[in-house]
Amino acid sequence: MSGQKPVTPSADGIAASARAARSGGKGRGLPPVEKWDPPFCGDLDMRIARDGTWFYLGTPIGRPELVKLFSSIIRKDGDDYFLVTPVEKVGITVEDAPFVAVDFEVRGEGADQVLVFETHVGDVAEAGPEHPIRVERDPETGEPSPYVLVRRNLEALIDRKSFYRLVEIGAHHDGWFGLWSGGEFFPVIPSRELDAA
Repeated sequence: MSGQKPVTPSADGIAASARAARSGGKGRGLPPVEKWDPPFCGDLDMRIARDGTWFYLGTPIGRPELVKLFSSIIRKDGDDYFLVTPVEKVGITVEDAPFVAVDFEVRGEGADQVLVFETHVGDVAEAGPEHPIRVERDPETGEPSPYVLVRRNLEALIDRKSFYRLVEIGAHHDGWFGLWSGGEFFPVIPSRELDAA
């Protein structure tokens, strides 16, 4: 290194790099973060809470357009989450999933229905083979945590009100209670456990 000091990552710097990358591209769609291979610049004191709230230095980020910008450059490598621009890569903390699915619409019915989810940052995902739904259950309480794959390997936690609505349109299939979408059945809970409840 020719006397250059390493730059301490900051939210402002990441935002500026992300904006520059967007304006340098077509300006539409999501940046191709999976193609970028910048150096790792350390961890940023940024956290996404389970309810989808973004925090920086312990304070909620109150500007929706800034949250949306950051959400467009998230990448998950292994179990770790990063904000990635063409020039830097910084680690962030994600408590559960980086997105929250806050609503959905149903198109069609029965085995032919399609569930279209929308996240708190405006992503839209049609559940199906490309965007599977999965449900994890707490081993102690049995409490379900439902997710839908939104993009790349990034999931959205389906919020409680949406999950209750999904349960209302669920169906039994091959010994499971679950959901049809995009021609695929996504199991939620074994039918026998539901019957016993």
